[in-house]
Amino acid sequence: MHSPATPCLYQEIRERGLHSTNQDELLEDFVVVEPPAQDQGIVMKSYKQAHLTWSQLPQVKESGILSTITPQERKRQEAIFEIITSEHSYLHSLGILVRHFKNSVELRKTMTTTEHHHLFSNISVIHTVSQRFFQDLEKRHNEQLVIRDISDIVQNHAAHHFDPYIVYCSNETFQQRTLQKLLNNNSAFKETLKEIETSSECGGLPMLSFLILPMQRVTRLPLLLDTICQKTQAQTAEYFAAVWALKAMSKLVTECNDGARRMERTEQMYTIQKQMDFGKIKPFPLVSASRWVKKRGELAISSEELSIWRAFANRSYYLFLFNDVLIVTKKKSEESFVVLDYATLDNVQVEFAEDAEVRTSSPSKSSSHYLSFKLRMSKNSEGKSEQTSLVADSRVDRARWIIALNEQKQDGVFASTDGLPQYEVTKTYMPKEPDELGLRQAELVIVLQKEEEWCYGERMRDGEKGWFPANCTTEITNPTAMENNVQQMKRLRKETNV
Repeated sequence: MHSPATPCLYQEIRERGLHSTNQDELLEDFVVVEPPAQDQGIVMKSYKQAHLTWSQLPQVKESGILSTITPQERKRQEAIFEIITSEHSYLHSLGILVRHFKNSVELRKTMTTTEHHHLFSNISVIHTVSQRFFQDLEKRHNEQLVIRDISDIVQNHAAHHFDPYIVYCSNETFQQRTLQKLLNNNSAFKETLKEIETSSECGGLPMLSFLILPMQRVTRLPLLLDTICQKTQAQTAEYFAAVWALKAMSKLVTECNDGARRMERTEQMYTIQKQMDFGKIKPFPLVSASRWVKKRGELAISSEELSIWRAFANRSYYLFLFNDVLIVTKKKSEESFVVLDYATLDNVQVEFAEDAEVRTSSPSKSSSHYLSFKLRMSKNSEGKSEQTSLVADSRVDRARWIIALNEQKQDGVFASTDGLPQYEVTKTYMPKEPDELGLRQAELVIVLQKEEEWCYGERMRDGEKGWFPANCTTEITNPTAMENNVQQMKRLRKETNV
């Protein structure tokens, strides 16, 4: 009996079954050249490199089965085996998070019980859930050299055991905020954490990369299941089982996303309601389950502007754009805003000069024209029409405001994404603003607009849109890979009814 080989950390692997980014992968599909280490047992022991494939397992090679099964069936085995090996890698990384970080007595001493809970939430439960899932997968793998199916196992766990993922993902806002606060204000925490992070077991990776693993795993599983569906003969029992598992897993991902969003939005709305003073303006209740912030921030008032609100000296407005209403305020402090006016979004219009028009107008004007736009309210809080010219502090800022203010009306504009550039995420990105898009490594995005160092794009797996820094991604240029990705996107959205 050999001692189990330590798998790679989940952060360091990108499953082949996720999607294609180049021609070779499409043609060869799972074929790996380097020879495996001799005489290693099944999964626990053979998953030394992230890329050890089913065909390379000594017991598979010795059985002679590779010469009798079809290429299609071999690809299906590889796709099934990859779910098992990647779960093993993920489980290994979760173990490090629980043992080294969550259970560290030194780290616990540096923070309050509440902070500790916000930081680690129910990660120990997630770890147990993954252990049980992996045990079931491994048992099936040990029973059958050619695995008939694992979809029943995935479906059962997704439907009956994966609920703790919803709890964990819903806590993401508190987790990120707590971590930021501790890193900024608690030197004992920062130093202790640094010490743990440098231990060899953590592979030189920061704790944050371990904390986001459950979100990463849960969003990758539907993609890996889709690959199994594609490699399984249509209309067979195995095919329907794979589709059923994909549905169950997609439903869970939707619930995780909704949970995270709901917690964050409700909390934000209560905070904003407390900070807003309607003064002489007719008030309305802000907090509602269906209202959330899309964008907020300060904009200067154009010097040539003569609006009825211009009576004060600071020459800027602070805008709160919600999904149904725009509120114009004057910022008194970080925590206090006086409402000047508001309008529902169907009564808000935006006008701006395109770059070409700016260049033909007088050169002296042009610099601020690149940054300015007109905001019209056809019906404001008093039922009157009102307009003002605003100046953003950068071209990116202006682009972001214009898209946010127009998004409602543009639902059809970006409807066809055919032929638009696709990018693969190379670095995880955590959104800092409400109009930004969170990205996890190896996800795909379609870029709808580029402005300097920023992109406005749509996440392929679920259609979520937002801004992100261009340097977190790299473009996919292979036409066949791009077409395959589009087909996969259509299938996944059908399953999740996006």
